[in-house]
Amino acid sequence: MLKCRRRKRDTETRRHGDTGTFPTHPRVPVSPRLRVMSLCCLLLSAACLLFLTSCRRDMQDQPKAKPYRSSSFFKDGLSSRPLVEGTVPRGWLRTDTEFYTGKKSKAQGITAAPGAQLAPMSGTSIPGATTAAPTAAAYPDDTDKFPFPITPDILTRGRERFQIFCSVCHGMTGNGDGMVFRRGFRLPAPASFHQERLRQAPVGHFFDVMTNGWGAMPSYASQIPAQDRWAIIAYIRALQLSQQDAQPSATQSPTPATTAAKSGGNR
Repeated sequence: MLKCRRRKRDTETRRHGDTGTFPTHPRVPVSPRLRVMSLCCLLLSAACLLFLTSCRRDMQDQPKAKPYRSSSFFKDGLSSRPLVEGTVPRGWLRTDTEFYTGKKSKAQGITAAPGAQLAPMSGTSIPGATTAAPTAAAYPDDTDKFPFPITPDILTRGRERFQIFCSVCHGMTGNGDGMVFRRGFRLPAPASFHQERLRQAPVGHFFDVMTNGWGAMPSYASQIPAQDRWAIIAYIRALQLSQQDAQPSATQSPTPATTAAKSGGNR
C-alpha cells in the first residue's frame, strides 16, 4: 500500500518536469547557545552604532552657558564673563573726537581741519562781538567749527530734526517760546538761541548739551545720532543769522538821537 503511494507521487513529480527525487530530512531545532550568541552580537552591534553616533555634536547641542545663569566653573559663580578691558563694539570706534564729542582734539591745537567749516561763518557780523572772547573762554574744550562742510541738504535735515525734537521747547524760531513753555513750563524757561551768550557760544557747546543734557533738558544722545546733532546745530546757526538784526544786543548803548529824544532837546 505504501509502495503504491510512493510510486504515484514519483509519477506526478516526473510529470511536472522533476526527474530526481528529494529526500526529506527532519528539521533540527536551534540550540539555546546559538540563540544567546546571536542576541549578544546584535546587542554589541547596537552599542557600537550608538557609541559612534554620540561622538558627533550638532549645532542644537552646544556646550554653552545661558546668559545670567549660575556656573560652578568660575570662582564668582557667574556664567557671563566681563568684557576684556578696552573692548570696543563693532561700529563704535570713536576715533574722530570732534565729530562724536564736540570737544577739541588734543592733536589738533588751533589748526582747522581740511573741509571743516568755522562757526560762525566768516563775513558775518554779530552784534556784541566784543563778548566773543569771554564767551569762548567759558567753553575752552568745545570745538568752534563743524567737523564737515555744511550743505543745503545738511540744513534741510537739521530743520526737520529741529522741528521734531527741539521746537516743542525752544519754538520754531528758537526764541524759547515752544508749546511746552506756553503750557506753563517756565521754571526754568527754555533758553532762547538769540541771546548773546548762545550767539557767541561755540558749536561744540550745543553738541555737548544735546549729548549730555543741560539743566532740565535731558540727553538726546539715544534719540539723535551724531550726524543729525551737527545738522541741528547748523540749522540753529542759520536761525541766529536770520534774526541777528531783528534782536539787538542787550549791551548795545542807545544812539544819540534816542538819548536826545528822551531828554527833550538836542545838545
